[in-house]
Amino acid sequence: MANRVAAVFCLLVLALDINAGILGIDAELAQNKEVRVLVSYCRDPSRKAFKLGRAAVVLLGLAHAVAVLFWGFVCICSNEELDAKVQLATYCLAFSWFVFLIAFGLMIFQTLPNGRLEEDEEDTPHTGYLLGGGILCFVHALSAVYYFVSAKAIGQKVSKMNETVVGNA
Repeated sequence: MANRVAAVFCLLVLALDINAGILGIDAELAQNKEVRVLVSYCRDPSRKAFKLGRAAVVLLGLAHAVAVLFWGFVCICSNEELDAKVQLATYCLAFSWFVFLIAFGLMIFQTLPNGRLEEDEEDTPHTGYLLGGGILCFVHALSAVYYFVSAKAIGQKVSKMNETVVGNA
């Protein structure tokens, strides 16, 4: 039963991250539609890019919250030295946080100027950040899967240790 629940939550995080990545890339494409005004090109704040970017940010935040809150932090305070599985889980969690913060920041940095509906501005100064944030959503999905796998391995190790302790008592 626990394996099925773990698989469902892993797939949920994958789906949220992949959708966030696709929405981030779509928002970048919507932002980059140029409008020709006389001789120069202008990039007006795009309402569609704002909505897609906001949805991507929300999905990325949900994916990260599910990954961290459901699995919790792997307890590295055991009686033994840190083995490879605990170290891998810790590195994956730290990398997941790192990627999340960068992707979240990039997408917020580009989404906020699109929220303005002022048509008199000539140019939105930021381009490419939604694309970078969308790509980092896919990297976040991979790091979350690695974290799930390593945390599951640690959980199996702890349950085996508990069975041997109960069996010896």
